[in-house]
Amino acid sequence: MRAPLAAMLTVWPVLAAGGEFFTLDGHGGPIMDVTTAPDGTIATASFDNAVGLWPNRAPRWLDGHQAAVNTVIFLPDGRLASGGDDFDILLWERDGSAERLTGHEGKVMALAVSPDGDLLASAAWDGRIGLWPLAGGAPRFLEGHDAGVNDVAFLDGGATLFSASSDGTLRAWSVANGSEERVLVENGFGINAFHVKEEAGWLAYGTVDGGTRVVDIESGDEIADFSLDRRPILSLTADDLGRYIAVGDGEGYIMVIDTTDWSIARDFRATDTGPVWALAFSPDGTNIHAGGLDDTLYSWPLASLDEAAAMQDGAKSFLRDPDEMENGERQFARKCSICHSLTPGSERKAGPTLYGLFGRPAGSVADYSYSETLRNSDIVWNDDTIDGLFDLGPDHFIPGSKMPMQRIAQPQDREDLVAFLRRATDPETQQ
Repeated sequence: MRAPLAAMLTVWPVLAAGGEFFTLDGHGGPIMDVTTAPDGTIATASFDNAVGLWPNRAPRWLDGHQAAVNTVIFLPDGRLASGGDDFDILLWERDGSAERLTGHEGKVMALAVSPDGDLLASAAWDGRIGLWPLAGGAPRFLEGHDAGVNDVAFLDGGATLFSASSDGTLRAWSVANGSEERVLVENGFGINAFHVKEEAGWLAYGTVDGGTRVVDIESGDEIADFSLDRRPILSLTADDLGRYIAVGDGEGYIMVIDTTDWSIARDFRATDTGPVWALAFSPDGTNIHAGGLDDTLYSWPLASLDEAAAMQDGAKSFLRDPDEMENGERQFARKCSICHSLTPGSERKAGPTLYGLFGRPAGSVADYSYSETLRNSDIVWNDDTIDGLFDLGPDHFIPGSKMPMQRIAQPQDREDLVAFLRRATDPETQQ
């Protein structure tokens, strides 16, 4: 039975004293975002479609999204807000229930709340910014970006909103009338993330081409450039005091910038395989929390980051050397393993287990929450339907499904995948 969210938010202890290394285990897929409440409570967003809350380092799951969760934030009134690949925003109440906010037509990538707690802003890949009254009422949408919006933040007591987009611009908007006020940054390549420290007058941003720069929030003039030959920049945050900025990239590094003299204080290889999608400081600034392809959240003491051990990626099939696999298993590792297990039980993965797949009606695994499309489908999984799924892609084979778009173009690769799945998912061969 799920514990009431009110109890979680009011009695959870701080997870760790300053300077203590720890991990949080339990997600069934990569960790896409992490955030902290003032009391140290951690919330995580994952590719496994869930929001994780971590009392005493044990997970409490908030399940409601129909696809990967990209962003999660605490609201001033103690609620949570999360956004995902299902185009929706969920507002999690204190009793554990959720209100679903709909209106975006693309993935929701970031959320921000106004200082007074009255307004929620959303950045989405439909190219729009959503403004949602948290007391209820219809949303407004700001339009003007030429590509998906990746990040948002309020300034001026909530009167101004900044947004970053894949169109390479960082723009300022009037919240009152929804008009674009100015373009602060024109980068060319997309801007994935930014963090603004209004009282200090700076904004730091990270780009698809690896740019990591700090600019004046009024003039847009460059204050510092920390761009290295690593790309893309995927996550960027700062501690509460604005002393340190942390930057995560696609090559597994976390760079820490000291804003007192604009120097690189730490440059840490956090993982040998893959990106750093999620970053947050502990409220006291002593620890940096991070997540990536691994389904474990890591928290390192900032003071000893140079000597810290990197994330341990284990034996996950999507991280194994493809040269060690036969072709069918290789196709499974590349296209399926991050979402699906081969053993009984769905293991909090983004998709259901494939155990006993052949001859099974679509939408029939008892412990998995399917989309209505698959629940009502008449598809039965066999050689032909699995081949068709990867030949056409889920968006054409099962329109309306929440399956991520995956295609395998070569017939031989599909044939080898089907043969592997027939062996690997057969209950008799696993006994």
